[in-house]
Amino acid sequence: MDDIYDAYGTFEELEIFTEAIGRWDVNCMDELPNYMQIFYQTLLNLFNEIEEEMVKKGNSCRVYYAKGAWKATARAYFDEARWLHEGCIPSMEEYMHVATASAGNSPLSTISLLGMGDIVTKEAFEWLLNNPKILRASNIIFRLMDDVAGYKFDKERGHVASSIDCYMKQHGVSEQETLDVFNKQVVDLWKDINEELLIKPTVVPRPVLMRVLNLTRVVDLLYKRGDGFAHVGKLMKDIVASLFLDPVPL
Repeated sequence: MDDIYDAYGTFEELEIFTEAIGRWDVNCMDELPNYMQIFYQTLLNLFNEIEEEMVKKGNSCRVYYAKGAWKATARAYFDEARWLHEGCIPSMEEYMHVATASAGNSPLSTISLLGMGDIVTKEAFEWLLNNPKILRASNIIFRLMDDVAGYKFDKERGHVASSIDCYMKQHGVSEQETLDVFNKQVVDLWKDINEELLIKPTVVPRPVLMRVLNLTRVVDLLYKRGDGFAHVGKLMKDIVASLFLDPVPL
Protein backbone atom coordinates (compact mmCIF):
# COMPACT_ATOMS: atom_id res chain seq x y z
CA MET A 1 0.00 0.00 0.00
CA ASP A 2 2.90 2.33 0.72
CA ASP A 3 4.13 2.02 -2.88
CA ILE A 4 0.67 2.84 -4.24
CA TYR A 5 0.74 6.15 -2.39
CA ASP A 6 4.43 6.88 -2.95
CA ALA A 7 5.06 5.78 -6.51
CA TYR A 8 2.04 4.72 -8.54
CA GLY A 9 -1.16 6.57 -7.70
CA THR A 10 -2.13 9.98 -9.04
CA PHE A 11 -3.53 12.35 -6.45
CA GLU A 12 -7.05 11.89 -7.83
CA GLU A 13 -6.71 8.09 -7.76
CA LEU A 14 -5.39 8.18 -4.21
CA GLU A 15 -8.37 10.22 -3.08
CA ILE A 16 -10.75 7.53 -4.36
CA PHE A 17 -8.54 4.75 -3.01
CA THR A 18 -8.41 6.25 0.49
CA GLU A 19 -12.18 6.55 0.53
CA ALA A 20 -12.46 2.91 -0.55
CA ILE A 21 -10.15 1.79 2.27
CA GLY A 22 -12.30 3.76 4.70
CA ARG A 23 -15.49 2.12 3.45
CA TRP A 24 -13.93 -1.37 3.35
CA ASP A 25 -16.53 -2.65 0.90
CA VAL A 26 -16.05 -4.89 -2.14
CA ASN A 27 -18.57 -2.71 -3.99
CA CYS A 28 -15.89 0.00 -4.13
CA MET A 29 -13.85 -2.12 -6.54
CA ASP A 30 -15.37 -0.72 -9.73
CA GLU A 31 -14.36 2.83 -8.79
CA LEU A 32 -10.65 1.92 -8.69
CA PRO A 33 -8.05 1.58 -11.47
CA ASN A 34 -7.12 -2.02 -12.31
CA TYR A 35 -3.81 -2.04 -10.40
CA MET A 36 -5.55 -0.74 -7.28
CA GLN A 37 -8.32 -3.31 -7.65
CA ILE A 38 -5.77 -6.11 -7.38
CA PHE A 39 -4.41 -4.77 -4.10
CA TYR A 40 -7.85 -3.90 -2.72
CA GLN A 41 -9.29 -7.34 -3.45
CA THR A 42 -6.25 -9.02 -1.92
CA LEU A 43 -6.52 -6.85 1.20
CA LEU A 44 -10.21 -7.65 1.70
CA ASN A 45 -9.61 -11.37 1.10
CA LEU A 46 -6.74 -11.42 3.58
CA PHE A 47 -8.78 -9.81 6.33
CA ASN A 48 -11.74 -12.08 5.57
CA GLU A 49 -9.48 -15.10 6.07
CA ILE A 50 -8.14 -13.66 9.31
CA GLU A 51 -11.66 -12.94 10.51
CA GLU A 52 -12.75 -16.52 9.79
CA GLU A 53 -9.91 -17.79 11.96
CA MET A 54 -10.72 -15.32 14.71
CA VAL A 55 -14.40 -16.36 14.69
CA LYS A 56 -13.36 -19.98 15.25
CA LYS A 57 -11.43 -18.88 18.35
CA GLY A 58 -14.14 -16.53 19.61
CA ASN A 59 -11.97 -13.47 18.98
CA SER A 60 -13.73 -11.85 16.02
CA CYS A 61 -13.73 -8.41 17.68
CA ARG A 62 -9.94 -8.25 17.23
CA VAL A 63 -10.29 -7.76 13.48
CA TYR A 64 -12.21 -4.53 14.07
CA TYR A 65 -9.10 -2.98 15.63
CA ALA A 66 -6.80 -4.26 12.88
CA LYS A 67 -9.04 -2.77 10.19
CA GLY A 68 -9.19 0.51 12.09
CA ALA A 69 -5.40 0.69 12.29
CA TRP A 70 -5.13 0.00 8.54
CA LYS A 71 -7.67 2.72 7.72
CA ALA A 72 -5.79 5.23 9.89
CA THR A 73 -2.57 4.41 8.05
CA ALA A 74 -4.26 4.99 4.67
CA ARG A 75 -5.53 8.38 5.84
CA ALA A 76 -2.02 9.32 6.94
CA TYR A 77 -0.58 8.23 3.58
CA PHE A 78 -3.13 10.42 1.83
CA ASP A 79 -2.28 13.44 3.99
CA GLU A 80 1.34 13.02 2.91
CA ALA A 81 0.29 12.68 -0.74
CA ARG A 82 -1.66 15.91 -0.38
CA TRP A 83 1.40 17.72 0.97
CA LEU A 84 3.44 16.50 -2.00
CA HIS A 85 0.67 17.47 -4.43
CA GLU A 86 0.48 20.97 -2.95
CA GLY A 87 4.26 21.36 -2.58
CA CYS A 88 3.76 21.93 1.13
CA ILE A 89 6.34 21.61 3.91
CA PRO A 90 4.25 21.35 7.09
CA SER A 91 5.31 22.37 10.57
CA MET A 92 7.27 19.77 12.49
CA GLU A 93 4.32 19.21 14.82
CA GLU A 94 1.85 18.70 11.96
CA TYR A 95 4.27 16.45 10.13
CA MET A 96 4.94 14.19 13.13
CA HIS A 97 1.23 13.88 13.90
CA VAL A 98 0.67 12.41 10.44
CA ALA A 99 4.02 10.73 9.81
CA THR A 100 4.10 8.69 13.01
CA ALA A 101 0.82 7.18 11.79
CA SER A 102 2.14 6.59 8.27
CA ALA A 103 5.29 4.87 9.58
CA GLY A 104 3.21 1.70 9.88
CA ASN A 105 4.24 0.78 13.40
CA SER A 106 0.76 1.16 14.91
CA PRO A 107 -0.96 -1.25 12.49
CA LEU A 108 1.94 -3.69 12.84
CA SER A 109 1.63 -3.57 16.63
CA THR A 110 -2.12 -4.09 16.43
CA ILE A 111 -1.98 -6.89 13.86
CA SER A 112 0.79 -8.65 15.81
CA LEU A 113 -1.70 -9.24 18.64
CA LEU A 114 -4.32 -10.96 16.47
CA GLY A 115 -3.04 -14.51 16.83
CA MET A 116 -2.06 -14.32 20.49
CA GLY A 117 -4.05 -16.33 23.00
CA ASP A 118 -6.39 -15.30 25.78
CA ILE A 119 -3.70 -13.12 27.34
CA VAL A 120 -4.73 -10.46 24.80
CA THR A 121 -8.07 -8.92 25.70
CA LYS A 122 -10.21 -6.19 24.21
CA GLU A 123 -8.60 -3.85 26.75
CA ALA A 124 -5.18 -4.47 25.19
CA PHE A 125 -6.46 -3.32 21.79
CA GLU A 126 -8.13 -0.29 23.37
CA TRP A 127 -4.84 0.49 25.08
CA LEU A 128 -3.03 0.50 21.73
CA LEU A 129 -5.81 2.57 20.17
CA ASN A 130 -5.20 5.27 22.80
CA ASN A 131 -1.56 5.61 21.69
CA PRO A 132 0.19 4.84 25.01
CA LYS A 133 3.60 6.24 25.89
CA ILE A 134 5.57 3.17 24.78
CA LEU A 135 3.83 3.13 21.38
CA ARG A 136 4.31 6.89 20.92
CA ALA A 137 8.02 6.48 21.62
CA SER A 138 8.26 3.53 19.24
CA ASN A 139 6.38 5.41 16.49
CA ILE A 140 8.66 8.44 16.74
CA ILE A 141 11.78 6.25 16.68
CA PHE A 142 10.38 4.50 13.60
CA ARG A 143 9.66 7.77 11.82
CA LEU A 144 12.90 9.59 12.66
CA MET A 145 15.18 6.65 11.86
CA ASP A 146 13.32 5.91 8.63
CA ASP A 147 13.50 9.55 7.53
CA VAL A 148 17.20 9.85 8.32
CA ALA A 149 18.11 6.58 6.60
CA GLY A 150 16.15 7.32 3.42
CA TYR A 151 16.65 11.09 3.21
CA LYS A 152 19.00 11.25 0.22
CA PHE A 153 17.10 8.68 -1.83
CA ASP A 154 13.70 10.23 -1.11
CA LYS A 155 14.94 13.69 -2.12
CA GLU A 156 16.10 12.33 -5.47
CA ARG A 157 12.77 10.67 -6.28
CA GLY A 158 10.59 13.62 -5.28
CA HIS A 159 9.16 12.23 -2.06
CA VAL A 160 7.06 14.19 0.44
CA ALA A 161 9.02 16.51 2.75
CA SER A 162 10.52 14.55 5.63
CA SER A 163 11.01 15.38 9.30
CA ILE A 164 14.48 16.65 8.35
CA ASP A 165 13.06 19.19 5.89
CA CYS A 166 10.36 20.27 8.32
CA TYR A 167 12.76 20.70 11.24
CA MET A 168 15.37 22.61 9.20
CA LYS A 169 12.74 24.99 7.82
CA GLN A 170 11.01 25.57 11.15
CA HIS A 171 14.17 26.10 13.21
CA GLY A 172 16.52 27.54 10.60
CA VAL A 173 19.26 24.99 11.25
CA SER A 174 21.52 22.84 9.07
CA GLU A 175 21.00 19.22 8.10
CA GLN A 176 23.77 18.07 10.45
CA GLU A 177 22.33 20.02 13.39
CA THR A 178 18.97 18.41 12.68
CA LEU A 179 20.48 14.93 12.60
CA ASP A 180 22.21 15.58 15.93
CA VAL A 181 18.88 16.59 17.49
CA PHE A 182 17.13 13.52 16.09
CA ASN A 183 19.84 11.13 17.27
CA LYS A 184 19.59 12.48 20.80
CA GLN A 185 15.82 12.26 20.65
CA VAL A 186 15.99 8.60 19.63
CA VAL A 187 18.25 7.85 22.62
CA ASP A 188 15.80 9.59 24.97
CA LEU A 189 12.83 7.74 23.44
CA TRP A 190 14.52 4.41 24.10
CA LYS A 191 14.68 5.47 27.75
CA ASP A 192 10.90 6.02 27.66
CA ILE A 193 10.40 2.51 26.26
CA ASN A 194 12.64 0.97 28.92
CA GLU A 195 10.82 2.90 31.63
CA GLU A 196 7.44 1.56 30.50
CA LEU A 197 8.80 -1.98 30.53
CA LEU A 198 10.20 -1.63 34.05
CA ILE A 199 7.05 -0.22 35.65
CA LYS A 200 5.31 -2.81 37.84
CA PRO A 201 2.57 -3.76 37.56
CA THR A 202 2.42 -3.11 33.82
CA VAL A 203 -0.74 -1.58 32.35
CA VAL A 204 -1.18 -4.51 29.95
CA PRO A 205 0.33 -8.02 30.01
CA ARG A 206 4.07 -8.03 29.43
CA PRO A 207 3.85 -10.05 26.17
CA VAL A 208 1.85 -7.16 24.67
CA LEU A 209 4.56 -4.69 25.65
CA MET A 210 7.16 -7.03 24.19
CA ARG A 211 5.47 -6.85 20.78
CA VAL A 212 5.99 -3.09 20.73
CA LEU A 213 9.56 -3.47 22.00
CA ASN A 214 10.48 -6.10 19.42
CA LEU A 215 9.04 -4.09 16.53
CA THR A 216 11.16 -1.16 17.70
CA ARG A 217 14.21 -3.43 17.77
CA VAL A 218 13.50 -4.38 14.15
CA VAL A 219 13.36 -0.69 13.21
CA ASP A 220 16.68 -0.08 14.95
CA LEU A 221 18.22 -3.01 13.07
CA LEU A 222 16.85 -1.94 9.68
CA TYR A 223 17.73 1.74 9.81
CA LYS A 224 20.77 2.12 12.05
CA ARG A 225 23.27 1.76 9.19
CA GLY A 226 21.19 3.11 6.31
CA ASP A 227 17.88 2.05 4.79
CA GLY A 228 18.13 -1.70 5.15
CA PHE A 229 14.48 -2.09 4.18
CA ALA A 230 14.48 -0.32 0.81
CA HIS A 231 18.07 -1.20 -0.10
CA VAL A 232 18.97 -4.65 1.13
CA GLY A 233 22.75 -4.99 1.02
CA LYS A 234 25.31 -7.51 2.22
CA LEU A 235 25.16 -6.31 5.83
CA MET A 236 21.42 -6.91 6.13
CA LYS A 237 21.69 -10.26 4.37
CA ASP A 238 24.43 -11.29 6.80
CA ILE A 239 22.28 -10.25 9.76
CA VAL A 240 19.30 -12.27 8.51
CA ALA A 241 21.56 -15.26 7.81
CA SER A 242 23.07 -15.06 11.30
CA LEU A 243 19.59 -15.11 12.80
CA PHE A 244 17.97 -17.89 10.76
CA LEU A 245 20.80 -19.92 9.18
CA ASP A 246 23.68 -19.65 11.65
CA PRO A 247 22.14 -18.84 15.04
CA VAL A 248 24.30 -18.75 18.14
CA PRO A 249 23.74 -22.08 19.97
CA LEU A 250 22.12 -21.73 23.38
